[in-house]
Amino acid sequence: MSTESKTRAVTTFRLTEMKQRGEKISMLTAYDYSMAKILDAAGIDVILVGDSAANVVAGYETTVPMTLEHMIYHGRSVARAVNRALVVVDMPFGTYQGNTKEAVASAIRIMKETEADAVKMEGGEEIIESVERILSAGIPVMGHLGLTPQAIHKYGTYTVRAKEKEEADKLVRDAHLLEEAGCFGVVLEKIPAELGARVAAELKMPVIGIGAGGGVDGQVLVVHDMLGINDEFSPRFLRRYANLHDVMTDAFKQYIEDVKSGDFPNSAEQY
Repeated sequence: MSTESKTRAVTTFRLTEMKQRGEKISMLTAYDYSMAKILDAAGIDVILVGDSAANVVAGYETTVPMTLEHMIYHGRSVARAVNRALVVVDMPFGTYQGNTKEAVASAIRIMKETEADAVKMEGGEEIIESVERILSAGIPVMGHLGLTPQAIHKYGTYTVRAKEKEEADKLVRDAHLLEEAGCFGVVLEKIPAELGARVAAELKMPVIGIGAGGGVDGQVLVVHDMLGINDEFSPRFLRRYANLHDVMTDAFKQYIEDVKSGDFPNSAEQY
């Protein structure tokens, strides 16, 4: 990676440029200042302030309990740390479905109070009016299709989506609707690889996959999962790049032992 590409700020337009020249887009989640600072310095292209914070930070089983205030808090913490990456904040469940006025107000609050770069919304035709209203306010929107965790109570399962032709055709239509509305990109979650590649080939906007195969324009993972902090989640699409659960556990045990034995602090660690 060149120095220029490490330092030049990533914008929605730049993501389109990356797709056009065949450069894959890297995206990971972050929920706090310290993690976001490390990710940004490492050269990540996009940081998603995901409502997955509900699972890996707050301990909920689903993303549904996340509130607008929660997402603004996490978004503000992340945006403060970032100099280069594009920061995208998830709009939480209940802030845009079925009420376009509330959707615009929620998106404006996120942008004003977090200083992030864009918002992300789950769904296609069902939410297209809210997407259009938010875009008309000058706020960049990233879509999210396939497995949509906010709709877990509707589907009742986290299994692979769009395996049947009817659902696959709807996903393709929804992707085109989002692009025509003016979205700058879309996340496809847990769908057949062949379908992911088809959508990426048909769309001009970047397509980011999480369990959508290698034929899309970029990839996203939850940072706690890929670092192995969360060791209870092992879907096929997840590659663990570290095993921090064991590293951290060993460090904590060593600290406890050193405190109990009086080894910490030693003479060099005192004033």
